[in-house]
Amino acid sequence: MSTDPTEQQDPPAAASGGAAGGPSEEELRAAYEAELLRITPAEVMLQSAVSLLNIAARRLGLTGAGDGSELGGEGAEGAKGELEQVRDAIDGVRALLDILERSAPQELRPLRDALSQLQIAYARETQAGGATAPAAPQAPPAGGEKAPPAEPESGAPGPAQSSGRLWVPGT
Repeated sequence: MSTDPTEQQDPPAAASGGAAGGPSEEELRAAYEAELLRITPAEVMLQSAVSLLNIAARRLGLTGAGDGSELGGEGAEGAKGELEQVRDAIDGVRALLDILERSAPQELRPLRDALSQLQIAYARETQAGGATAPAAPQAPPAGGEKAPPAEPESGAPGPAQSSGRLWVPGT
């Protein structure tokens, strides 16, 4: 019998065909299928919402990473693209939260809190940068009333500020 470990080969590793004793393609496929059976759509949506919140926070520079990825580091054109990405992430989380309300309402409080913080930071960033988010189409007021002016007049508080309600992008 030889005592040299390089001469001995693990029979299961050789039979599986995997490199250095790793799982075979069939074993990986079986493990993936088992994971797909275990995980629920609600879990995937929760993970996606958290990922979107993290991406948006990073784009707004709220993570304290200091790696230059925040809005101020790329000029006006880069900041506009970053703000569009933040807006998309916020809209995506809002859509996911509407669906998650049915299947995981107990998990939503921290996500809603983080979303609210992002919306406030996004609104501040768009005001500070002079950037304007594309306006969402709005239905005309009921009863033939005249729509309120889009811009506040002479520094007066706008409708959102005077009502005390939080402005939500995309609505």
